[in-house]
Amino acid sequence: MTGASVIARLGRGLSRLIFGLFVGLIGVLFLYQLWLFGWVLWWGQVNPGMTRFMDIRLEELRTRDPAAQLKKQWVDYGNISPQLKRAVVAAEDDLFVEHGGFDWKGIQRAIEKNQRRGKIVAGGSTISQQLAKNLFLTPDKTPWRKAQEAIVTLMIETVWSKRRILEVYLNVIEWGVGVFGAEAAARHYYGVGAARLSAEQAARLAGMVPSPRFYDRNRNAPGLANRAAAIRRRMAAAAIP
Repeated sequence: MTGASVIARLGRGLSRLIFGLFVGLIGVLFLYQLWLFGWVLWWGQVNPGMTRFMDIRLEELRTRDPAAQLKKQWVDYGNISPQLKRAVVAAEDDLFVEHGGFDWKGIQRAIEKNQRRGKIVAGGSTISQQLAKNLFLTPDKTPWRKAQEAIVTLMIETVWSKRRILEVYLNVIEWGVGVFGAEAAARHYYGVGAARLSAEQAARLAGMVPSPRFYDRNRNAPGLANRAAAIRRRMAAAAIP
């Protein structure tokens, strides 16, 4: 056997190996997407207990206090103040009831704003995208995470109603240090249930969503008051499921 034939056989073997690894990787990714879709279907009917984001925050809290627990309590959609629903939609995703998971105009505005500032200061994520991240993913801003977020967003938008999306979102998002969901947030900040939140209280809670742990520690921050006032002015026009 000549040296050339040996090299050719090695080349063919290497090509088959690479192809096999590629097919295997595609298969693993496909099975992972099926696993995620199974959870999306399940949580469409069953209320989530813990999310990926909750797990991360609880682990962080327990590095300082091994006995730490999250503050969270599920509350059905009908028992959440319409004021809070309007405030969150006005603040985070004013086209929520209209889009299919992505606000392309909002994304374009965020890109332009980031270019003007020379850094990332806006993301343009919809409520559906934020929910996908909170349920399954990490806070890391990597291309892989954003791609996976988009896939899960499509899954959620395909099989859940807008009402269900907003219900789960309001129950699982972070609202302070170890505080998750509307009921826990309402009790943590105002000592009332989520159903009894006023328009002013709802606007302030909605203003906390981008930086909840910071605002939990800095409740009198001028920026929060200004943001809440702007949200309050937009709430009447916010459409909710």
